[in-house]
Amino acid sequence: MATQLDQTPRRPKSTPTVPAPAGWRKARTTPSLVEVYRTVPVAGKGWWRKILAFAGPGYLVAVGYMDPGNWATDLAGGAQFGYTLLSVILASNLMAILLQGLASKLGIVTGRDLAQACRDHYSRPVGWFLWIGCEIAISACDLAEVIGTAIALNLLFGIPIAYGVVITSLDVLLVLYLQNKGFRLLEALVIALIATIGACFLFEIILSQPPFGEVMRGFIPQAEVFSNPSMLYIAVGILGATVMPHNLYLHSSIVQTRQYEETPVGKREAVRFAFIDSTIALSFALFINAAILIIAAATFHTSGHTGVGEIQDAFKLLTPLLGAGASTAFALALLASGQNSTLTGTLAGQIVMEGFLNIRLRPWLRRLITRAIAIVPAAIVAIAYGESGTAKLLVFSQVILSMQLSFAVFPLVKFTSDKVKMGEFVNPVWLKGLAYFVALIIAGLNIWLLLQFFRGSVS
Repeated sequence: MATQLDQTPRRPKSTPTVPAPAGWRKARTTPSLVEVYRTVPVAGKGWWRKILAFAGPGYLVAVGYMDPGNWATDLAGGAQFGYTLLSVILASNLMAILLQGLASKLGIVTGRDLAQACRDHYSRPVGWFLWIGCEIAISACDLAEVIGTAIALNLLFGIPIAYGVVITSLDVLLVLYLQNKGFRLLEALVIALIATIGACFLFEIILSQPPFGEVMRGFIPQAEVFSNPSMLYIAVGILGATVMPHNLYLHSSIVQTRQYEETPVGKREAVRFAFIDSTIALSFALFINAAILIIAAATFHTSGHTGVGEIQDAFKLLTPLLGAGASTAFALALLASGQNSTLTGTLAGQIVMEGFLNIRLRPWLRRLITRAIAIVPAAIVAIAYGESGTAKLLVFSQVILSMQLSFAVFPLVKFTSDKVKMGEFVNPVWLKGLAYFVALIIAGLNIWLLLQFFRGSVS
């Protein structure tokens, strides 16, 4: 067996390499997701043709902003505090649009995803620390997907949650099949599932008939969010569920599936259309997240069911309050959400491992590893504590995500604000200031939450 650990792994002759701009320690790097790198053509004239050609990566990113973890935090926020936390959802979404725009620009301009950029810029110990933190975030997200999908199977088909948790591990076969069929098919399926979720919640809103004036007032920020520890806990959970750290790594990689020209003009066009794509897609995520909270506020908060924070309780109460169709649509949307998040979680895990460690695993093997990490605690909680335990685990997983955010956001802002690394595409002064302001808000909220937690104000 002629394998030596210190030798460079062999690559197929067709494997593309990306020249590194100035400012990076390595001269060349192999792109992540090499099997789909530069496989989607964008040639053609006309603004709408360009929009359609670049459309897709933003929707894969948006999936992470409407996963089952969002449901738990949004339901709890709406049931307990009415429409107040709509302002947090809006602010989180605006932050997400800004940060995802920076992530796509980093990938397009430098030819590196965020994980590769961190590996090439920081020392090895720092790189390992960032990788471990990101893996924790991905596992927390995957945990929410496992539990959410299991709950949906329980609500629709009566399958016990413990069995549903195990069944979700089989989705690795679906992911593997789609990756072999081409990236566009994967994007099309994701968009179809997002449309399903959107249609279900539009139906729910029509049934719940929320008061328009109160909904609009909910988008105005309130000081109570910061002074009320319980509200702050849910708010930070919403932030963690909305602005997801591994989505920054994901976006910086999948924008490189497009065959844009490797020239300043071609890159500038790609940056512009990638930003339009992600902004439109995240607008759908804003609607779905806001819809969940609005439905919870209009249905549960106003009827006195302020303790509803579990997906199962929401399902049971929707039928007597809004009718049988509402609960069925709710469970169907949850199933679509869990499966959608599964698809993008696979890609994010693969990108992070390849980028930080410079090693490649087969997608099905990477997925099984990630799923096993999530399934073990989910199964233990489901068996030991039942439905109430899984609900608490869902919310807590989103807080973990929020805690990891700063370790992805600050490097992203640093790299895209570096003139040497980005050249003419460097963030202008106003954008650099805004990006660091957002990063400091995220870090400040998490520090505040930790202080409240250790003081015993939040349980």
